[in-house]
Order: sequence, then C-alpha cells, then structure tokens
Amino acid sequence: MRRFKKTLTTAVLTLLLVGSTAGGASASSQSAPSDPLPGTAAWLADDSLGKELPDPTTATPSEVAAFFADLTGTQQRRLVEVHPTVVGNLDGAPVHLRYEANAPAGDQVLAYDPRGRGLIARVTGDLENATHVSVIVPGSDIDISTFDRTAQWAADLQAEASRDTAVIAWAGYTTPSGIGPDLATGRLAETGAGRLTRFTDGLDAAGLPDPSLFCHSYGSVVCGLAAPDTDASDIVVMGSPGMRADNVTALDTDAHVWAAKSPDDWIDRVPNVEFLGLGHGADPTSPGFGATVLPADDVPAHDAYFTTGTSTLAAFAAIAGGDL
Repeated sequence: MRRFKKTLTTAVLTLLLVGSTAGGASASSQSAPSDPLPGTAAWLADDSLGKELPDPTTATPSEVAAFFADLTGTQQRRLVEVHPTVVGNLDGAPVHLRYEANAPAGDQVLAYDPRGRGLIARVTGDLENATHVSVIVPGSDIDISTFDRTAQWAADLQAEASRDTAVIAWAGYTTPSGIGPDLATGRLAETGAGRLTRFTDGLDAAGLPDPSLFCHSYGSVVCGLAAPDTDASDIVVMGSPGMRADNVTALDTDAHVWAAKSPDDWIDRVPNVEFLGLGHGADPTSPGFGATVLPADDVPAHDAYFTTGTSTLAAFAAIAGGDL
C-alpha cells in the first residue's frame, strides 16, 4: 500500500511539474483536426482526368506516389491549381508540387493546415536532391504561431551539417498547450505518432532517404510511440520526459537511438514513471535504457539543444550528415 501511494504521488507530481514548467497558462484538453481537409470533397468529385483521384484519408503514401507518377506534368500542375489544400498535404505527392500548393504559406512548405492552432512543415536545404534527411519533432506549445523557433532549429542544424543534408521542421501534430493533463499523458502523442509515421512514409514514397528524427521534450514521446512503424535511420531525443518504453529494445525499432539531457534542463526534475496513464516512463539517458548518450554539459537550458557552438549541436550535425 505504501508503494502504491508513493507511485501515485510521483505520478501526480509528474503532471504538476511538467505543467508548471511549461511556461503556459492553464489549458483545456487539446484535440487534433479530425475532419477531412477543406477541398477534399471537391477533390474526390473531380473526374476531369478520366480516373479516380486517391482518397486523402485512406490512400497510402505509396499509392499516392504511384498515382502522380502516372500523370503528365500538365495534369499534375492542374491538380495543384484546382486543389492546393489537398495536394499540399498529400503524403507521397512529389515534393515540388507540395511546395507549389503551399506557396501562400511561405517557401519550401511541405504541409500546411491552418485549422485550429495550425499544422505546418517547412524544409531547409535541397530536399529533392538530399543525400541525408532529418526531421525535427518539437514538444509542447508549438503551433503555427510559435513555429519560428522550430524552423530556426532546423536552419541551425542544416547549417552545421553537410551541404547534402535537408532538415524538415515538422509541427505536424497537435501539441500540448499550457498547463493541463495533455502534457503528462500520451493521448496527443499517440495521434502525433500516427501522423509522423505517415509523414515519413510519404518521404519514402517520394524516393527520399530514410530520415533521422530529432525529438525534443514531448516530441520524444511522439517519436517513442512512432518508433516501431517508421523507417528512421536514427532517433535522437533531447530533454525527454520519457519515450513510453522501458528501454531501447521495447521501442522495437532498427533505428540507432541517441539521447541527450543537459544538467541545467528542468526536465531532470520530472519523475520518470508511468502510472495510470500519467508520466512517460524511463529516462532515455539512464544507463539501463540502452541509448547512446550524447554530450550536453554545455547546453544552458531545456530549449537550447540546437544552440550554435554547443557540443550537442555538433553531435546532432554529425548524425544528420551520416558521420556518426
């Protein structure tokens, strides 16, 4: 009974600590957009090509890629012009067409959904010709309005890595916002993991290299849940509250798993437990977890792992460029 009470207290403390250090106000439970993207009905009703268009909800990225490969350039451009909100978010569609479709949202935007808090993915570097690809998966309180920080991390990583490396800032899931239970549970991470898996399947279907995933804070929970189903070559977690796994073996992945945690990161005050749905489990930097631990002593804060000049960013760049 005493052990039960201690575990329960620790789980509740996890919720309070993660919430109180997130820097946001109290928030109600978040939810990802569940309705089809605007324009989906018109897309499905379009018979102008004399063939059925792939259902954005059910078609696999490989089916999407095969569909576009069978079109002429003129047919592809017409779909971009008439159905930009669908093509711009269609995993498996050619990269240049997604860029065209999302042009109102900025340069090299690979996905854009303005509904709710918004979802976006933006590329730094030459993705179509890249030898190496990395995807940054951010943590809580990131959406379209706060995306610039993640985009800057992508720019800093790409600048440090080899020239043939492209980096994608992927705010493609609904993150926890403010203080609330979403931070200490895996509900949003489960949905995010499905979206991340489909996104990386789309990169594969487009003929791009297996990506390295760089997962910050709550984003590492997303990556932990996505690990068995993504073809990532590397999974790098930093400032992680846990990956919802006891160890690397439990992640059921062929990816090389790396972990970094600064001694000045407040995440170290969050108990590494998972109980009654609260908490995210073992510390990925702990000896028993089995990840390769990266240097992080010169990282000054929870949100500073991509800071130029740190040993951590240098290690990240080596992984991203295939040198480590």
